[in-house]
Amino acid sequence: LIRRVVEDLNMDLKVCVMDTIREEDGLAMSSRNAYLSPEERRAAPVVYKSLCAAREVFRSKKDAGELPMSASMLSETVSNLLNSEPLVSEVQYASVDNRATFQPLEEVGDEGAVVSVACKVGSGVRLIDNIVL
Repeated sequence: LIRRVVEDLNMDLKVCVMDTIREEDGLAMSSRNAYLSPEERRAAPVVYKSLCAAREVFRSKKDAGELPMSASMLSETVSNLLNSEPLVSEVQYASVDNRATFQPLEEVGDEGAVVSVACKVGSGVRLIDNIVL
């Protein structure tokens, strides 16, 4: 999406996509993490774990030659893992989107996708994260 804006506006910029900076346990670094209680902080890595679980499902389907696959299988993998953590109070979304346009996908093929999540942990700290497949 940012690349498209740069191209459309003919900006003399190079967009460099970088990995998310993470804590040792996988939680995306964010100022919001400071609002988590110690117990909530211990539970928060489930956000990244849920994305990694979706990545593993995608990889296993790809390795087995079973692509394209249902995008809902990936979003359900994320949601199910998040909902298994008692301190996740709300899953706001688990989406599977096109890597270039960020439009929702029904199927995911060899080109991969972006899997994104937003959820509330504990008393309402909203955590967001994503992973590129």
